[in-house]
Amino acid sequence: MSEANQEKPHSKAMVVMAHADDAEFSCSGTVAKWCREGWEVVYVLCTDGSKGSDDLEMTPEKLAAIRKQEQIEAGKILGIKTVEFLDYPDSYLTPSLDLRKDIARVIRKHKPDVLICPSPFRSFDNNSYIGHPDHMAAGEAALAAVYPTARDRLTYPDLIKEGLEPHKVKEVWITMGGGAANHWVELTEEHLELSMKALKAHVSQVPPDVDSRMREWKARAGSLRGLRYAEAFRVFKLRG
Repeated sequence: MSEANQEKPHSKAMVVMAHADDAEFSCSGTVAKWCREGWEVVYVLCTDGSKGSDDLEMTPEKLAAIRKQEQIEAGKILGIKTVEFLDYPDSYLTPSLDLRKDIARVIRKHKPDVLICPSPFRSFDNNSYIGHPDHMAAGEAALAAVYPTARDRLTYPDLIKEGLEPHKVKEVWITMGGGAANHWVELTEEHLELSMKALKAHVSQVPPDVDSRMREWKARAGSLRGLRYAEAFRVFKLRG
């Protein structure tokens, strides 16, 4: 292959999640690694995070503001470029055409090479967790936004009037616990420490033992490939 035809290395990524802290739990080690390699990484949070509190004095408006600031601080720790907040109501998310269009809009705006999102399917691999419907909705909407919405010129022509030309994402990475994964990102101690520090920025959400739990999860994923720590994904390399 001639030098002119060689594809440039990936250098831009987008992470689409339902809530503030979802990315820190699932893929922030990979994000920390990419940022330290010079990648531009953008977070897209679909909901306002306004429901996740047992505090009887908490209001949805106050919680949404708290969680937005927590996510901004977590992003600074990791080194991400920016955070886009779509502000759909927490716990009511559906893979609607509106959500798909909004994700397609930010894809066209930031033009990522790689997009990370949650799985659109419920998993029963974990006996203590049955999955959040917002996560599945965010995953389905993100995948639909990648293909075909962000790619096709004739879909939502008003986006072109906004100056947002179609964009083809090259790879989609779906976060996985490991069972259906086909790609593992090895994490160094530095990556893991940054990941845990970013997660602990979500003071309103994380449990006291988050450090030990995070190490356990990343070690479990790494053990599937003989690695000390890793994050697991199902990777799809998309045709042009």
